[in-house]
Amino acid sequence: MQIPIDQIFKEPAILIAAAAFILALIVVFGQRRDRSADLSAQIKFLAEQQVVSQNQITGRLQAQERALSKSLEERLEVVSRRVGDSLVKQASENSNALTDLRERLAVIGKAQENITQLSSDVVNLQQVLSNKQTRGAFGEIQLADQVKNILPPDAYDFQVALSNQTRVDCLLKMPNPPGSIAIDAKFPLESFNRFRTAVEKEEKLAARRNFASDVLKHVRDISEKYIIPGETADSALMFLPAEAVYAELHASLPDVVEKSHRARVYIVSPTTLMATLNTIRAVLKDAEMREQAGLIQKEVMAMNDDVGRLDDRVLKLQRHFGQVEEDIRQIRISSDKVQKHAVRIAEVELEDQDTPPVPDLRDDREK
Repeated sequence: MQIPIDQIFKEPAILIAAAAFILALIVVFGQRRDRSADLSAQIKFLAEQQVVSQNQITGRLQAQERALSKSLEERLEVVSRRVGDSLVKQASENSNALTDLRERLAVIGKAQENITQLSSDVVNLQQVLSNKQTRGAFGEIQLADQVKNILPPDAYDFQVALSNQTRVDCLLKMPNPPGSIAIDAKFPLESFNRFRTAVEKEEKLAARRNFASDVLKHVRDISEKYIIPGETADSALMFLPAEAVYAELHASLPDVVEKSHRARVYIVSPTTLMATLNTIRAVLKDAEMREQAGLIQKEVMAMNDDVGRLDDRVLKLQRHFGQVEEDIRQIRISSDKVQKHAVRIAEVELEDQDTPPVPDLRDDREK
């Protein structure tokens, strides 16, 4: 039901209620305006805080970005420097490797040249060894080189003619006993090669017999030609210039070696000849020392005779010194007597001139 306006103004209660209602509305609207103002202020404050926070966050992000950029630049620089150093080192290592490779290739090339030369030398050596005369000359040259390198020049002679009209390759001059030792170079290469290359059993046995026969023939020749009683030693040496031949001989034919020992012909290789020559050098040195010891002993005996004569002369000089000492003693006695006479004369001059002197009988006795 609607109340007329004029009735409202006529009724005080209604008017008060209306005024209270209006006042309430005014209060409510005022509070809303205050709340709206506070809310606006809060929103403004929050906006300002948000702006400040955004600025701070932006500053922090920018600082982090700058720090991150700086760190990335530093790390990139370190990595670049390391990569550069690594590249330089790798380049240096590659250069050194290439240099070493070139040097090794040069060494390989030189070795290849040496191998080629060695192959040529081997071919030449095979050609030399295929001829008996050149093979014998090869053994004689090797023997001469070893003897010259170890012994003194006066301890050997080459191609010496003996009294039985034979000529030995080398004669070692040794004192008696044992006397001069003959060395002859032999090289049974052909029979050795057949024995080494034989495959079949029968072929190998035949080659073995031929090899043993050749060696024993050389042993008999040396024993008959180069062992001369009274001129050479009672033994001789057979020089084999190949270690392989010497080793095969001792490994496969020990009976041949034993027969050569019974014939007093000792088979030597370049290695065992070196040991033998060193022993001979020691023997020569010992003989020289004994000879020098004899000379020293002779000189010592002569010196002993000189010392005896010197002792006799010292004794004679000592007797002369004794006589001189006796003469000096007599002279001192006479000198004492003269001094005593002088004292007496002085005492006589001090006495009274009128008193006659009393003769001293002791002086007469001394006279």
